[in-house]
Amino acid sequence: MHHRRAILPSPSCKGTDVLPRLTKQHARYPSMRWTASGAPFYDLRSTFMQLGIIGLGRMGGNIARRLMLDGHTTVVYDRDEASRSALANEGSTAVADLAELVSALEKPRAVWVMLPAGAPTEDTIQTLSQLLEADDVIIDGGNTFYKDDIRRAQELSEKGLHYVDVGTSGGVWGLERGYCMMIGGDVAAVERLDPLFASLAPGLGSIERTRGRTSTDDRAERGYIHSGPAGSGHFVKMIHNGIEYGMMQAFAEGFDLLKQKNSEHLPAEQRFDLNTADIAEVWRRGSVVSSWLLDLTADALATDPQLDAFSGSVADSGEGRWTIEAAIEQAVPVPVLSSALFARFRSRQTSSYADKMLSAMRFGFGGHKEPK
Repeated sequence: MHHRRAILPSPSCKGTDVLPRLTKQHARYPSMRWTASGAPFYDLRSTFMQLGIIGLGRMGGNIARRLMLDGHTTVVYDRDEASRSALANEGSTAVADLAELVSALEKPRAVWVMLPAGAPTEDTIQTLSQLLEADDVIIDGGNTFYKDDIRRAQELSEKGLHYVDVGTSGGVWGLERGYCMMIGGDVAAVERLDPLFASLAPGLGSIERTRGRTSTDDRAERGYIHSGPAGSGHFVKMIHNGIEYGMMQAFAEGFDLLKQKNSEHLPAEQRFDLNTADIAEVWRRGSVVSSWLLDLTADALATDPQLDAFSGSVADSGEGRWTIEAAIEQAVPVPVLSSALFARFRSRQTSSYADKMLSAMRFGFGGHKEPK
């Protein structure tokens, strides 16, 4: 059941139990959109919705929090009782198992699965498929391989269930900044969930509109797109992550060159003792390579110029490998992306300053820790 949204929700609207906490959240997240009363700004075009969320890790928990801040209600489950209790204290309805989660949701239900790709997600979706009913929606917001999405959508459609795959970017910063989302699935299901996506997305913000852009659909400009049928959302996110590998590797190699310019192997007159923290900072301001990744690089160097907190052993999530597989299947050359992936493999054998820089950036945007 949906409720019409207003600038401030009426007492009859679900989600009003989170209002006493909104002014506190205002102080914590000042960059979010807020009304003069201290509550978040609610988009008049949307409705309040209810969403079940499974997996309350680095992103799942903050997805629930961002939705509640925008007036939606959430029913949450995680195997970790402390994670469930934390969300319950913030206004979610916490449940002890999947059956209880399904029972607590109004029809037609929507359940967001935010778990590691592979068996954890596969097993959870299989269980949900036995508990949910026709016209309910399962959303996979993790980093699933897109071919698995295509298969699942076909299997679930035989039971009358909708399947939506959401490539979700934003990491540990998504609560405040919002999440960039690439969405695959049938049109009806995606449109039904639009109020949720609108709340999770960054919104128009201060980014200028792209010159020459004439589309009347502003969803991409607000930070989310319906990219096509099931599987397309995670495919687009997979390529996004492949590009991310290449960009990160370029920064890492560049800063390694800067760092090694004072090497004793160079003639004395060619040695420069460069301040990499200052270089990162100046590049943030008006340079062609300014970006969020550079912002994270500057943060890391400001607090730990030698990157002593990192060993330089760089993990890969699997999407880089899938990107290379797709390139081979499509006969598309991707020398930069493949080299970036191979550099991560090498980092687990011998670690350089560049490898430490990669680890620092991964920890900055996603809280990813180095493999032990």
